[in-house]
Amino acid sequence: MSSQELPLEGVTVIECAGIFAGPWTGTLMGDFGAEVIKIEHPEFGDPLRDGLHDEQLQIKTMARNKKSVAIDLHHEEGQALVHELVEDADIFLENFRPGTLEKWNLGWETLSEINSDLVMVKTTGFGQYGPYKNRPGFGTLAESMSGFAHLTGEADGPPTLPPFPLADSFAGLYSTFAAMFALYWRDVNGGTGQYIDTSLLEPIFASLMNYHVIEYDQKKIVRQRQGNTVPNYSVPRNAYKTADDEWVALSASSQSIAERVLRIVGGDEMAEDPRFQTHSDRVEHIEELDERIQAWMIEHDREEIIEIFEENNAAIAPIYDIEDIYKDPHLKERDALITVEDQDLGDVKLHGVFPKMSKTPGRVEHTGPHLGQHTLEVLSERTSVSPEELESFYENGIVNIEE
Repeated sequence: MSSQELPLEGVTVIECAGIFAGPWTGTLMGDFGAEVIKIEHPEFGDPLRDGLHDEQLQIKTMARNKKSVAIDLHHEEGQALVHELVEDADIFLENFRPGTLEKWNLGWETLSEINSDLVMVKTTGFGQYGPYKNRPGFGTLAESMSGFAHLTGEADGPPTLPPFPLADSFAGLYSTFAAMFALYWRDVNGGTGQYIDTSLLEPIFASLMNYHVIEYDQKKIVRQRQGNTVPNYSVPRNAYKTADDEWVALSASSQSIAERVLRIVGGDEMAEDPRFQTHSDRVEHIEELDERIQAWMIEHDREEIIEIFEENNAAIAPIYDIEDIYKDPHLKERDALITVEDQDLGDVKLHGVFPKMSKTPGRVEHTGPHLGQHTLEVLSERTSVSPEELESFYENGIVNIEE
């Protein structure tokens, strides 16, 4: 595939962000052809490099397709280098606390004067304004305050937090499409640059709690934890253990699917039982219905269950762990897992590029680079710094140039 087939070919992104939400936006853009220049501290780099997650493995996927340029932003010389990089950039990603970049002469007012077409994405825990703007912000806090944790878990159990960066992922996605909106307005509708204020809290709230807003407004309903069941939407709907000690999940959110499930697990007798005929009937007798489904499930292996449900056009799926995902033929055919050569590890598996685009699909050219691997290349090509100045900057710790 030639580079001209990539939809973001020619777009330059400066990523001045660490760990997840900001870098995730850069990863998505890099997958589809943007040149992503990742600015990192010369000594420490992105915190993902220090073994914080998976013994430095996560940087391999989070920094894929990116160039690592190591500059210390505390120094005026380092700030000046970034100013020059911004002159020809399209997007600037940052996720420092409000006011931090301003102290380093890298705030919106400064950068927009240098490049009036710049789109700047500012990602923080609670946004650029509001009473919480200066609070430390992590995804866990957003997952707590968004309503997600309150609704997740068993009815008699505690609120449950996800074991992965859910809020950061939502924020990164929202920042990505917001930046694309801004580029479209700038390039197609004759607009200018602008800055985008993304918090970790609002994207997960808007995505997962949207119906709850109007429901509370009109009915004052406060939904509570209810485990894997959702009686107001779908009955039966739950996770069930199988005879081979695996798990499956089913959902019968339409009447026709519910009827098929009943017939599978209980034959005509259960399908015609007046207690299970309508959604309201099934909600009223949900505990008995779940018990009967579970009793059937525990007598069959997972693969057998899936085959029976597929034969009867009923909705069910295995509950996978990562090992199962590696083995799944559907995910394999759709390149959910791809193999990329890494300079340290050899061939490694990464998640694939999504979504699938028919004319301009994305790609992964390389895994995350070493700290400062592209410092010399990028600064030599994109700034006016001389070789002698670079050598001096290196000796004084202002930049890191990988040998």
